[in-house]
Amino acid sequence: MVRLIKRYESRKLYDTEESKYVSLDQIAEWVREGQQVRVIDNATSDDVTSQTLTQIILEEGRNGRTRIPSEVLHELVRVGERALSSGVEHVQQGVNRMVKASIDRLEPVRQARQEMNRLRSRLEELEESLVGLESRAKRAQTKRRATKKTAAKKKGSTKKRAAAGSRKKK
Repeated sequence: MVRLIKRYESRKLYDTEESKYVSLDQIAEWVREGQQVRVIDNATSDDVTSQTLTQIILEEGRNGRTRIPSEVLHELVRVGERALSSGVEHVQQGVNRMVKASIDRLEPVRQARQEMNRLRSRLEELEESLVGLESRAKRAQTKRRATKKTAAKKKGSTKKRAAAGSRKKK
């Protein structure tokens, strides 16, 4: 459920769920705990959630409490500019790239990806080898059939000659 916060002209923030005024720090804590918040300007009914969350990040940066690496902030600025013109999809793609880049920096994940690539390559080699074996087996089977047919024809011709030869003797 989304927690509704009203922002008044005096910049005071009012939590409608608990019916009390709250600070940016309290909102930041809720967000860290996984709570979704929506901040509405009381006078205009405009959604000011993005501005409020940005203000939280700014305040934490001023107080030296920010936990966000500068490269993530750079990416947010880049993505944010594109998001205004291209929509929310770009934000999601940017976040996905940032998460993937962050995960790739972790050595165990990098090693697992390298091992998966080696296994994929080995699997492709094995599949190619299997296709080659199947192809050779089919050719050998075809050759055996042809040999059997040839042998059967020869055997049939020999029997006919023998039968014809025995009729002549009689």
